Amino acid sequence: MVIMGTALAAGFMHHLVSPQVLNFERLHIFLFNLCAGGTTLIYFTEERPSLSRQACIFLILSLTFTVCAFMEWYGPTLVLPLLLAVIVERVRVAHFGSCFPVGLFSAKETVSRKFHQAALLCLSLGLVQSALVVLNNVYTHWLTLEKLRLDTFFLGFSFPLSLISMSVIFALMKKEGPPVLAILQEAAFWIINLGVIIFFLFILAQLFLPQVGIAIILFLTVGLIFDLFWHQGIRLQQKAFLTSGILFLLVTSITGIIYILLAFSPGYDPHQTFPLLRLHAFTALYGWNLSGLAVIIRHRDFPIRLHSQKVIFLHWLTVLILCPLGYFYAWVAVLAVLAYLRLLQILFFKSGQVDTSFVSVKDKALMR
Repeated sequence: MVIMGTALAAGFMHHLVSPQVLNFERLHIFLFNLCAGGTTLIYFTEERPSLSRQACIFLILSLTFTVCAFMEWYGPTLVLPLLLAVIVERVRVAHFGSCFPVGLFSAKETVSRKFHQAALLCLSLGLVQSALVVLNNVYTHWLTLEKLRLDTFFLGFSFPLSLISMSVIFALMKKEGPPVLAILQEAAFWIINLGVIIFFLFILAQLFLPQVGIAIILFLTVGLIFDLFWHQGIRLQQKAFLTSGILFLLVTSITGIIYILLAFSPGYDPHQTFPLLRLHAFTALYGWNLSGLAVIIRHRDFPIRLHSQKVIFLHWLTVLILCPLGYFYAWVAVLAVLAYLRLLQILFFKSGQVDTSFVSVKDKALMR
């Protein structure tokens, strides 16, 4: 809660300190995606009741990496990502039993486990790539591309969180059904993973039509996953949060497509599209990703004693209205941080009346 709350507050620090003096954007991204998200991914994979020694080391090193990247101390940022990648790979190999990710290509492996392994693999590869980009951009300058910036690659740390959220979504789908469902789920896995990689390459190459095409394909795939989860998802309390998360992801996809169209239009003015870009970033980071992380962090505790609809309403109010407005108005930023902290407090600690409308029959019996 402290790390996630600090992450959002860092996103509004430009109201107090000019970005030319000190840019808090990296702190904003790293604390949520890498520190909180990466540590949660390891915790969830190791299946222990509390953080292991290995997970604690990852948290400490990721916080150190965050401070070094924020302060632009680039020497340590060449080594720390590699150490973090080694930890992630140790966890992945221990859980999936193979150094080469053979499970991704196995018909016997469930789509949920494929997304899970892909999340770990993406995190370790992203860490290695970040070290290489620092090496290129700060020291060697082998490649010179407009989009080959450190902050562009650092945004990639959010993708593992998307993948582990997808893993939980597919794990909560019914196993029975016609064969076409299994085909659609497998197709969704490959389109999401390959689509994002190809999309990122198109961004680096600044290709307009391919970017739009891949973005639309990804949007349709997210729509397919929403439909599958809506009809095949097991009726549990988690389903409400994850359904809300997919809707956040659909909003993110739509804003992303609109931004690409505007960015390549004649007379493009970055200042005019900046509010749209902030809405896109907040819905992705604190909407979609937080929905998945909340379910993962409390996965041992469901059903949680809270009113799901009220919490989801607070989540949407905070992410869709308060956070984007808070970026431009300091007094709204204060409201956004307070609302966000209240949301985290409810998700992580709140007790009260059980919301039985999202509780399975089995859980209701246990509650009685």
